[in-house]
Amino acid sequence: MVTVYEEVFHWESYLKYGTRKFFRKKECIYKQGDYGEGFYYLHKGLVRIVTESAAGKENMLNIVIPNQLLGVQSLDQKTHFTSAIAVKDSVVYHFSADEFRKLMIIHPELFKLFSKSVIHKMKILLDRINLNALTSEQKLAVLLHNICDEFKNYEIPISQQDLACCTGLTRITVYKVLKQWQEAGIIEIDKRKYFIKKPDFLRNLVG
Repeated sequence: MVTVYEEVFHWESYLKYGTRKFFRKKECIYKQGDYGEGFYYLHKGLVRIVTESAAGKENMLNIVIPNQLLGVQSLDQKTHFTSAIAVKDSVVYHFSADEFRKLMIIHPELFKLFSKSVIHKMKILLDRINLNALTSEQKLAVLLHNICDEFKNYEIPISQQDLACCTGLTRITVYKVLKQWQEAGIIEIDKRKYFIKKPDFLRNLVG
């Protein structure tokens, strides 16, 4: 069974200790190879996590939705091995490694919150790996449910190519599944934008 992530981690009380930053659509939040100095909390928007091969080929690893962390691997203040790019206008809070260590001394309960958030993220990445055991429809359903449930309007905010990269499917397969869903009234396609009309279908498919 695939886990659908709806758990909320209450970072709101600690956001005042972070640095608020705004990134426009397609803007890079941090880049692979750059030295890191902390981590980010996504408050609003949508961010994709990608890696780039030596040949310059980009591979999308994950989609980050609000209330999730990104860039935690750079708490050791070494180089990022991924890049984070805003899919839509996004607001993040940056916590530097040094300030976060001091903050955990003042607020020891923050360590538990951080640990739970990181474990939660690891489970999401594990499900990303476990997608290989699912059908093409289930792979897309898991991804779209996890992304769109957060935004309530059920607009699919990423391209067919991104859906293909994130699920490991070919773009043709993604197109065929979306076309089938359109014909069944599960999604609506309008000017290259996709809207989920029957979210319960996705929930049942991943359950």
